[in-house]
Amino acid sequence: MVTKKPRIVIVGAGIAGLSAARQLCDASRDKFEVVVVEAGSRAGGRVFTSEFAGHRVEMGATWVQGVVGSPVHAVARDAGALQDDAADLPYERMDGGFPDRVLTVAEGGNVVDADTVAKPIEELYRGMMDDARAGEAGSGGGGVEEYLRRGLRAYQAARPPGGSKELEEVEDALLAMHINRERTDTSADDLADLDLAAEGEYRDFPGDHVTIPGGYTRVVDHLVAALPPGTLRLGLRLRRVDWSETPVRLHFADGTTTLTADHVILTVSLGVLKASIGKDVSAPGAIAFDPPLPQFKREAVSRLGFGVVNKLFIKLEAEQEGGHEQLARAAPPAFPFLHMAFLGHVAKIPWWMRGTESICPVHADSSVALAWFSGREASHLESLPDDDVIRAVHAMLDSFLPAAAAGATSRWRVKTIKRSGWATDPLFLGSYSYVAVGSSGDDFDRMAEPLPRELEAGGSGTPLRVLFAGEATHRTHYSTTHAAYLSGVREANRLLQHYRVHPSMTQ
Repeated sequence: MVTKKPRIVIVGAGIAGLSAARQLCDASRDKFEVVVVEAGSRAGGRVFTSEFAGHRVEMGATWVQGVVGSPVHAVARDAGALQDDAADLPYERMDGGFPDRVLTVAEGGNVVDADTVAKPIEELYRGMMDDARAGEAGSGGGGVEEYLRRGLRAYQAARPPGGSKELEEVEDALLAMHINRERTDTSADDLADLDLAAEGEYRDFPGDHVTIPGGYTRVVDHLVAALPPGTLRLGLRLRRVDWSETPVRLHFADGTTTLTADHVILTVSLGVLKASIGKDVSAPGAIAFDPPLPQFKREAVSRLGFGVVNKLFIKLEAEQEGGHEQLARAAPPAFPFLHMAFLGHVAKIPWWMRGTESICPVHADSSVALAWFSGREASHLESLPDDDVIRAVHAMLDSFLPAAAAGATSRWRVKTIKRSGWATDPLFLGSYSYVAVGSSGDDFDRMAEPLPRELEAGGSGTPLRVLFAGEATHRTHYSTTHAAYLSGVREANRLLQHYRVHPSMTQ
């Protein structure tokens, strides 16, 4: 008699889904039938390395947040992606900037003195965020933005009376600049909605934060290559999950494909789950659950924050007085690592452009620059035609880098642009999660609970019918590829333990 293998269907071929599949397959290639279904035409999810203007760029995940003990860094090393000397394309380094070249400018073109003005405000911001993440923010509660603004007010009040109002205005703009950075780091549209107490639970791995010279997609390719042939199936978009009994039935958007499974590991984004608990389950990206997700799961999905972060890549060229002939004789200038303090004085710079902290070269001396946007500014960026974006960039450059401020006779002009679009992509509907005010780390734990709950299973049917993985199911590393990877391994191990299969040594 041939014993039927338990079938495990993993929904989503991002880092979480691939790490789960690899763990299951490595533990026992003969014990389970493992299928990975992916709605898109590629594996990787929110990891997507692309090309622009002769550069390798990351449209999604960019950083490895700490290298000591990091499973993602280990996979990148095993894939040979940490050194890519033979590649024709330079890579998007973005390794914290180039400190000897940072130029902080106030709107209108006045350079902010680094030592007496810009650096003290940056140190104030960094110190306060370090305190928050160490659980030492003190009393006050609420959101992160008010916490930071209280700190700035205290800093300014400690000065002798009669200080310059213009200086305070610049300091306010500098703090707003760092708030924009924190928004992109966390994906929170408004830092008033980012829970201060929860910042103490977030953890990076020790060591440097690095990018991957060979491209983040090399990590994905390495994980895919480790799977048995035929495991991954692309172009299958899940629309309904019937999980009332075993086997679980999965229905897909093509209207003809249905898969059954003893266990499903669902790795879709929190944005997709938020759409799935809405009133319109036919909305783009939504998945219908039958029966509906239980109340504890819906409440966790609803309370947690899930924001959008987009990147704008800009190919620049310098135009000099005297025309192209003079430019040809002169060495082309280097675009600076530019921090921008918006004062609100130049109406022609549109509101959404004011949501970025900086515009910087993607690596030293590159003429390709990058600006990050979060929240409503990031979403609005997706809706604009290229010409409107280019006009906005020109307005910003003309205000922050007039020839006098740059110390040259050049003007920077935009040749072409490339941008990400995570908010409107129905497979993601955003970028990554955060702990919103009113939520807590407990909600990440609730996100990770399998269905049905143990007591609700009642001994009928197979337990662990629907399991959940992804960055929004990890309490301390949420919003990172680490969280995605570790959560996939966690759910694979949950099933291995259920079947009393010893997990492999895969990280």
